[in-house]
Amino acid sequence: MVITSKSNPTIKEISKLNDKKYRKISGLYIVDGIKPVKECIRAGCEIQFIVCIERFENEFNNPIVVSESVFESLSTEKTPQGALAVVKIPNFKLKSPENSCILLDCLQDPGNLGTIIRTANAAGYSEIYLINCTDPYSPKAVRASMSGIFFVKIYTGTREEILSVLGGVPIVCADMDGNDIFNFTPPDKYCLCIGNEGGGIADELLDLAEYKIRIPMQSSCESLNAAVSAGIAMYQLKYGLKRL
Repeated sequence: MVITSKSNPTIKEISKLNDKKYRKISGLYIVDGIKPVKECIRAGCEIQFIVCIERFENEFNNPIVVSESVFESLSTEKTPQGALAVVKIPNFKLKSPENSCILLDCLQDPGNLGTIIRTANAAGYSEIYLINCTDPYSPKAVRASMSGIFFVKIYTGTREEILSVLGGVPIVCADMDGNDIFNFTPPDKYCLCIGNEGGGIADELLDLAEYKIRIPMQSSCESLNAAVSAGIAMYQLKYGLKRL
């Protein structure tokens, strides 16, 4: 059976997941797109159900099939591909990191957050701690993560809660007044902290940081995008890339 009505109860419930408050209440989020849905399945995520248009019905196991107009009403993509999954948000209890990790302080742009998650997964950082950040499970953040969100552990909490579990792990803050990252040798285990796009890292975190590092730039450039800075720092700290 193909669902053709946007008033269908299941369709109405899925539509609500585009709202942060309802994602929090339901504990569910949307993964939109053919490839992301298949990656989600391969990653072993807890999928509640898959919704697709008729031509993709045989691509998935027992999907909910909808008309193209109904699917377009569910998707936030400019050009919907025709398949999405409703997935349970993982509930990772706050704990100390097993290896070097990432701490994001008050990041507000979902595109930046998703890109950092993507890069962290690629660079081998599997634990990400969030303090007062935008929702990592928003459609834009999930899309920007390019499936990276399926392979990392995301912890959220107050600044006090997160700092308590990071106790003993040296904090390395990305700061314009820090030392040149290309001349810095990190400890074996560390927490790389990236701050808010406009305001940077909170003074409390800067005061607690064992190390402060900066990415050298030409005088004509005031700053780098938060996600770009995070990407350079992640790779340099982990792999010690040489200055070009």
